[in-house]
Amino acid sequence: MKKYLVIILVFSATFACSQQDPMFTQYMFNKLVINPAYAGTRDALNVELLGRFQWVGIEGAPQTISFSANSPLKNRHLGLGVFTFRDQLGPEVNWEAMGVFSYKVLFPTTTLSFGVAAGINYYDIDWTLLNPKDLNDLELNSQVSRKVTPDIDFGIYYYGKKFYIGLSSRHLLQNKTVMYEAPDGTSNFTKLLAHFYGITGAVITLSDDLDLLPSIMVKYAPHSPVQGDFNLGLMMFDVLEIGATYRTENAFAFLVEVNITQSLSIGYSYDVWTNSLKQYNKGSHEIRVGYDLNLFDKTRMLTPRYF
Repeated sequence: MKKYLVIILVFSATFACSQQDPMFTQYMFNKLVINPAYAGTRDALNVELLGRFQWVGIEGAPQTISFSANSPLKNRHLGLGVFTFRDQLGPEVNWEAMGVFSYKVLFPTTTLSFGVAAGINYYDIDWTLLNPKDLNDLELNSQVSRKVTPDIDFGIYYYGKKFYIGLSSRHLLQNKTVMYEAPDGTSNFTKLLAHFYGITGAVITLSDDLDLLPSIMVKYAPHSPVQGDFNLGLMMFDVLEIGATYRTENAFAFLVEVNITQSLSIGYSYDVWTNSLKQYNKGSHEIRVGYDLNLFDKTRMLTPRYF
């Protein structure tokens, strides 16, 4: 019970700052979820499955599962994709499903992509997991569950063989979900605020067998502090990447990625928190599997793929 109370207090502070999207340490391999303009930029059908288990050891801690797939079309200006994720925090469940479309402006050595995603956001509460002291609390008795609202994202992504930079905004509709309506007509509601993302990364060749991969993600939501993830990876022999991340929420992460074949890769990351929360948990684990399938001319398929 003590651990459950801790997680509730922590997340009360978190949601008060309006950070409503799930967190991903391996964002550099999971870009479609934060920027729809990424769809079709790998010149292959790309499928990603990721599971994140945050703050292990705390009852009710976040657990997130995400799936994404995207591909270019025969018309190289166009890309399509889908993504979905399920994010659970104690009794709360957020689930999102989106279809993605992108259009690319092709330059001799670089590409500028514009993308839009549209779909639904689903919110539910499992009230059976709560044990309130006040059984007559009107807000608890409202039994808010299974709320579905439409959602739209937009993004821009500019990239070449050895760099990328992107800007995106999620939840453009900023829909409200009514949590409780009083007899006098007043109501309490939660609002899905717009989230803004900036991402950039590059490849710095050190030798024939070694590449340095710096990347940054900056996230902002209204009424909350700006969060930055700063990652530095080292790719060895185009097979193994090891890296470390500093997150401005007082956390460090360590990650490893292995390219098992030219198409199949797996990744793992471990987060360590340096604030007062560290005494209550055993870190956060994130596991990722990615697969690329060439559907068109093999000359279009870059090997190795850094992004």
